This record gives sequence, structure tokens and C-alpha cells, in this order.
Amino acid sequence: MAPSSPNHGGAPPPDPGVDRTLVALTVAAFVVRAGLLLLAPSCPPNGDEPTWIVLGTRWVGRPTRGFSPLNNELVFYPPLYPYFIAVLYRAFHSLGAVRWAQAALGALVVPAVGRVGRLTFGRRAGLVAAAAVAFYPDFVWFSIHFWSETLFIVLLWWALERLVRSDASSRLGAAAVAGVLWGLASLTRELSIYLAPIAVLWLLRRGPSAWRRACAFALCLVMTVAPWTVRNAIAFRAFIPVSTMGSLNLWQGNTTLTHLQIYDVLATVGGPVEQDRYCRKMAWETIRSRQPGWIFQKLAEQMPEFWRAGSEILDDLVARTTCGPLPAALVRALEAVVVGPYLVVLALFLLGLVRLRFTAGGWLLLLLLGAYNAVHVVALATTRYRLPSLPVVFLVAAAAAVGLREGSLAPLRGWRLAGLLALCVLAVLVLLPGLDELALWHLLTGRPGG
Repeated sequence: MAPSSPNHGGAPPPDPGVDRTLVALTVAAFVVRAGLLLLAPSCPPNGDEPTWIVLGTRWVGRPTRGFSPLNNELVFYPPLYPYFIAVLYRAFHSLGAVRWAQAALGALVVPAVGRVGRLTFGRRAGLVAAAAVAFYPDFVWFSIHFWSETLFIVLLWWALERLVRSDASSRLGAAAVAGVLWGLASLTRELSIYLAPIAVLWLLRRGPSAWRRACAFALCLVMTVAPWTVRNAIAFRAFIPVSTMGSLNLWQGNTTLTHLQIYDVLATVGGPVEQDRYCRKMAWETIRSRQPGWIFQKLAEQMPEFWRAGSEILDDLVARTTCGPLPAALVRALEAVVVGPYLVVLALFLLGLVRLRFTAGGWLLLLLLGAYNAVHVVALATTRYRLPSLPVVFLVAAAAAVGLREGSLAPLRGWRLAGLLALCVLAVLVLLPGLDELALWHLLTGRPGG
């Protein structure tokens, strides 16, 4: 067993308490985010940012209205992030306050990932993964932009931290807090509510003694989401747990229509409830029409998008030229800073998959990663969508790096060697299509466009 490996049995491990290194990493993470906020050039919002700003400042945060959920027609988008913007905007009369709050929130992902890592892979691996989260370009960039990712990731990973802690220490209160946080994450990004059964079943693996904790987790999650579900029933006379976005994404990810064509069709359908039902109907009809090869087509389409060697940063600054055209040398440098760390982490992740001996907590993280990936294969995938799941990759990669240094990894022979070779081939097949979009790749391969 590795010197830093987590507790595998006997007495439950003590609460890690305050780890000074983890605190220092959290402070450093905030300093980096604050530095970007202060020094980054002022560029107009792009992508989904204008939509979130309008939802927060005009739909929810309009001064002439209160914050009552019955005073707005929010239903396509989950509610928590618009309310997050609205409260801060109303309090400080500035969108800058929202960005500062997000910079602080973004730093709080660091201790959550570090503590999960400590319980699942050991303290050293947790700290390495926490450092990756603290300085990884995408996490830093998103924390000062108007996307729901930062709020969602903080809530989801602290929910995971409390869930793993509850399992390790048999604490009912930790399971309840995990349920509340998971519910809040679901009100930010609805997908997480459909991953909750995995967490419940994982808690139940310990048998009858875990029933109370599993029920506490599930009950607190449902009670957190239920008020918004009731609001939707009152306002729209329909059962909508959180939002109607999922049906549209499912249809959009399986049809040949463009998103503009889809919106043109929906404009003729009626209100949001009717549109939701229509999207769901058309999605399943489209999926049925693409059988029996549908799942293989989707894997070929969406896996390269989900795991692409790219980033929303590059999409925003290079593809959309949000801050204006960039010099070719700067584009290549930006690609190296953004894509280079991702490829290194991904390589260590593949090594960790075959050479680590996973604890129950580690298997939970892999199950959630697999389910999260599968949902986006079925529906719609982009590099932005993978961000909440990346800490799992960081944790496995960190554990592999620590294991290499300590000499504690399982020997690379037999099925492990075959598995690693198969994973490498799969990774090349998945990554290769996206590499052609990089100017740096064109330069390295001597192809035109570099």
C-alpha cells in the first residue's frame, strides 16, 4: 500500500480538518483569479454570457419586481444562477460584484477537490489535484465570466466531499448536507439530479447500516429541488422538476437541423410547456429513426467533441474573436498554455486507470464520470460541458503521478499493459479530429495554416 493511501477499513478515518497546504492553494487560486479579473482586457460578453446577464438583471433582478419566482417566466433555464446574479446585482448595482463573487467561489473548488482526493486517493494526490484545479486555465477563466459552470462545480464538488465524508465516517449530517448541496447543484445544472441515483446506490452498498444516510441524502436533495418543482407546477401547470432545457438539447444533439432551424420550428409550437413536449417527442422519434447504428454514430460524433484538445477559452478568444483578431504567435502560445496541460493530465489519467488500485470512493468518481460522459454522448457535447467532470480526471492523474514517484503503482504487465495500449489507441482516435483545429498542430506537423 502506498504511504499516502486512504483508509481501507477498520475505524473510520478522522476528519482531515484544516490542511494548511490546502488553505494556501485556495488563497493562491483566488489571487490568480483576482489577478485575471484585474488585468484581463475588457471584452464584450460572448457565447451564452449575454443570456445569463439578461436573465439575472432583467428577468429576475428587475428593480420593479420582487424576487418571487412567480414574478418571472423562468423555465427553460435552471433558476439558481440567474438568482445568484440578480441578488448580487441588486445589492451592489454592478456586474463587477458578480465577477468578484465568482472569483471567490471558483477558489472554493480547490479545497473540495483536495478533500475528496484525500479520502479517495490519499493526501498527496488530493493536494496535487487541488493544485491543478487552482491553476488550470479553464477553471480560472470561467470563474470571472458569466457562465453557470463555476457555481455548479462548487456546489457539485462540495456535495461529493460531504458524500464521501459521510460514507467514510458514517455521519448522517454529512449525508444530509450532501443532499442539500446536490439539490442546489441540480437547480444550477439539471443534469446532476439524474446522476443522484448513482450516489444513493453507492451509499447503499454497505448494506442496511447505510439506509439512513442514503435516505437522508435523497430526502434532502428532493426537498431542496421540490419548491422550484412546485413553482413550475403553479406557474405552468405541468410537472417540470427543474427546467425544460434537457429536451431541447436531446433533440438538438440527435437531429440534422441546425439550432436556428430548431428555434424556427419551436416558434410555431406554442408556449414553453408545449415546446418541451414537442422537443421530447421529436428527440425520441429522431433516435428511433437512426437505429440500429445510432449509438455508434453518437459515439463517433460526440466523444471527440467532449474530449477535444480544445477549450471554451480558445472558442471565445480565437474562434469568436471576442477581443478582436489575435496575432498568430499569440494564438499558438495560448493553445500551448490551454491544451498542453490538458494533454499531460489526460496521459496520466489513462495510466492511472490501469495501474491504480481504486477505493470505493474512487469507483464512485469513475462511475459519475462515465455516466456524465454518457449523457453528453446521448445528447450534446462540447469542451465546456466536460469541465465539471475534469476534477475526476485530475484526481486519477494526480494519484498516478504520486504513485509513479513512490513506486506504488501496480506492475504494468498482462491485462494492465493491454488495457493501457487499448486506451491510448482510443485516445488518439478521439483526440485526432480536434487537433486539426489548432494552429500549433499545423505548425508542428508542417501543414498549411500553422
